[in-house]
Amino acid sequence: MGKTSSAVNIAASLAQHGLNVLVIDNDPQGNASTALGVDHHSGVSSVYDVLIEDVPMSEVVKSCPDFESLLCVPSTTDLAGAEVELVSLSHREDRLKAALAQYAKFRERKGLPRLDYVFIDCPPSLGLLTVNAFVCANEVLIPIQCEYYALEGLSQLLKSIGLIQAHLNPSLEISTILLTMFDGRTRLATQVAEDVRNHFAQQTLAVAIPRSVRVSEAPSYGQTVITYDPSSSGAQAYLEAAREIAQRATTK
Repeated sequence: MGKTSSAVNIAASLAQHGLNVLVIDNDPQGNASTALGVDHHSGVSSVYDVLIEDVPMSEVVKSCPDFESLLCVPSTTDLAGAEVELVSLSHREDRLKAALAQYAKFRERKGLPRLDYVFIDCPPSLGLLTVNAFVCANEVLIPIQCEYYALEGLSQLLKSIGLIQAHLNPSLEISTILLTMFDGRTRLATQVAEDVRNHFAQQTLAVAIPRSVRVSEAPSYGQTVITYDPSSSGAQAYLEAAREIAQRATTK
């Protein structure tokens, strides 16, 4: 329960409160598309077409069936080959940024409301797909599982983000850290949470996402936990996380 669960459930929480939210599924596994109930079988127009074929994002974006103001640019298995294909293309690191800027102008021309939030779900490795996301973004939200190995992965991620800041996107910042899979009954989870809060006091959200079977089950029904079981501990925690994020945005 990490990056994809956090991206789709926070996006759904914000959309539930009437905000206009776009999720870009930039991971070849397509798990975000599945959780949002958006069709992403082979042959469907996807983020691959945007990145490789220069198809306008406006022709690819789909509506999430559960929330009127939640949109998704789906992923398909075609994206698995995009890492290799991007290497030979011009402006290979900022193709997603250009496509999103073009889509924002399209919405303005059509009189559509401005997007309040854009979430980009990345692959677990730092290839060109993830680089495109980092170049496109202003902020990084890092979900950290309350387990020992998560801290090792965090140090590697911070180094990668530092390289992006130095060479491609100096305005990128780590704005939000979200603790996930938290089990207060274990000393390890409590210790990991304390370590993260000590090192990232300003970035770490007050709420921690508990271990929750409902969060894991929801995607198999093509839903986020926000609609699958809104009264569950996982749904309530993600709603609170979204509230914290929205409150922070208003104070910037």
